[in-house]
Amino acid sequence: MKNLKTLLKKHSGRSSGGMITVRSQGGRHKRYYREIDFKRDKLGVIGEVCGIEYDPNRNVEIAKVKYTDGEYRYILAAKGLSLGNKIVSDEKTETKVGNAMRLKNITIGTLVHNVELVPGKGGQIGRSAGVGLQVLAKEGGFAHLKLASGEVRMIPLDCFATIGVLGNEDMKQRVIGSAGRSRHMGIKPNVRGVAQDPDSHPHGGGEGRSGIGRKTPMTKYGRQAVGNTRNKTKKSNMYIVKRRKQ
Repeated sequence: MKNLKTLLKKHSGRSSGGMITVRSQGGRHKRYYREIDFKRDKLGVIGEVCGIEYDPNRNVEIAKVKYTDGEYRYILAAKGLSLGNKIVSDEKTETKVGNAMRLKNITIGTLVHNVELVPGKGGQIGRSAGVGLQVLAKEGGFAHLKLASGEVRMIPLDCFATIGVLGNEDMKQRVIGSAGRSRHMGIKPNVRGVAQDPDSHPHGGGEGRSGIGRKTPMTKYGRQAVGNTRNKTKKSNMYIVKRRKQ
């Protein structure tokens, strides 16, 4: 049987030269990476859910599936998927939670997750807890999907999608609760700039509790931290029917 778990290396926010390139990362409990079947390319082979497991690398639970040919795979666990359920992935199959098929064969109004953007590449959108994408329409070789953000996007009809809404939606109300748990997750304390010395941060220095002492907030590296700090490259609207922000 193929090993579905491998030890996930810890980099603690450091480059290959040992320099800190991402701050506030470090420590973390030992963690295994579970290989998830985002492609769902085992066509026509029936699988049975033999376990629902916690995955430390994502906010949604995963289901362990045993196929009739003896192979095991992990998939994202949709709400309502339970032990003993039979699932299948095919060009066209029953509209049942956990089944995967091409968008052109999915009924309008159906909620889906783990949707491909490019046929055969594997699911890239709709993979986090509580998410469900609704199929609104089909025209011109594309399906119109309403994303969780409210955006409506065009996806090629040959792309695969999995039926159902992902579970564990209550994770958004989760409270970390203690500094120790935060460290177990690999999150180091993030110190305010005004609490540092002037050599460590542009906001540092001053007597007592002082402000940032500048017209605009700055990053640790002296770059502007407010306003338009994004890449000025124009994004394509080709496949977006409705943006999440009007």
